[in-house]
Amino acid sequence: MRILAIGDIFGKTGRQVIKDYLPKLKNEHEIDLIIANVENTTHGKGISRKHYQELKNCGIDIMTSGNHIFAVEETKKYITEVPDLLRPLNSNPYHPGFGTILTKIKGKKIRITNLIGNNFMPNFHAETTAEKIALALYFDGKISALWGTHTHVQTADERILPKGTGFITDLGMTGPYGGVIGAKPEVIFQRGKYGLPAKMTPHEDNGQFNGVIFEFDEDSNKLLNIKRIREIF
Repeated sequence: MRILAIGDIFGKTGRQVIKDYLPKLKNEHEIDLIIANVENTTHGKGISRKHYQELKNCGIDIMTSGNHIFAVEETKKYITEVPDLLRPLNSNPYHPGFGTILTKIKGKKIRITNLIGNNFMPNFHAETTAEKIALALYFDGKISALWGTHTHVQTADERILPKGTGFITDLGMTGPYGGVIGAKPEVIFQRGKYGLPAKMTPHEDNGQFNGVIFEFDEDSNKLLNIKRIREIF
């Protein structure tokens, strides 16, 4: 059994990469389940109902998110109708939607749970790698795999932990290759140099795809291999 986890889909470029590349990747690697982080899908922040359906039509089975999940106002309403669009389980308990889902692939029950971290580095607004690694080691042997998202930069530390859990610190981003983690450089210059707020405007150029394929033995459920995917178009 092969499960594909896709890094943050960012803006129009990210959506186009999914449309153009995902069918080929799915067929080439015989993927059974596709999970993607989608909280940056609509103009870099949030996911509209239209874009949710667009990604479903591309073959994405389960969608995860993070701190931008409710950036698009209508998401607060439609998220309760689509249990395959997850918001963080450990976010505010009054938030609408679901943080975990149980699905069935090839006769096997698979649970996908979406969590959000508590530790941030204010200078770079990025989750700490230590927080992700610590969580993975804590759950080693209790879950099949754990992967991080949010930084938009893929890490090269994919591995199988001592007790069998698959792990990578960050899947990376599926979106613009240029710019700064998907945004126009000018936006980041304004924030960094002058300390002024600036809207996260997506950069538009050639795209990139980042993700990981987890391969499991169908009899023992043992994780056999982790393959990191990085394509620049």
